[in-house]
Amino acid sequence: MFKPALRVAGPLGRHLSESATRAAAQRCHESRRAFSISQTLDLKKYTKDHEWVELSADGKIGTVGVSAYAAKALGDVVYVELPAEDLKVSGGDPLGAVESVKSASDIMTPISGVVIEANTDLEETPSKINKSPEQDGWIAKISVKNKKELDTLMDEGAYKEFTEK
Repeated sequence: MFKPALRVAGPLGRHLSESATRAAAQRCHESRRAFSISQTLDLKKYTKDHEWVELSADGKIGTVGVSAYAAKALGDVVYVELPAEDLKVSGGDPLGAVESVKSASDIMTPISGVVIEANTDLEETPSKINKSPEQDGWIAKISVKNKKELDTLMDEGAYKEFTEK
């Protein structure tokens, strides 16, 4: 059986011996980080009112915002009313509001819990909702009371289908 010779350049471009090459290859193989893929449920869900909630990896914090679809429909956002920290909310309660050149809309929370942080960057730059509605344009972070509430919300595929009707 033909076995091609391995030639690996070491420091200063010098070629390593076959045994040194194999040792280097073994070290490289042993140092590879093993990744495991854990099965997780969809962590981002959408409401019929075009809000989204994304759970943290531990499922304790939900980040809430308006969808890209809603941001586009609103037009240029010029003002955002943010919730107060420590505000207790139930799913479907008003969480804040957005005003655009076209209209004003309440933001409803998709989950129950306590507001632990509001995105105060939006006070100075409300246009983040238009530029990055599902990342930098988030509205609030909520300590999640009941993760089962997410079961009634749509995943990305169902939401896309809903908005295309």
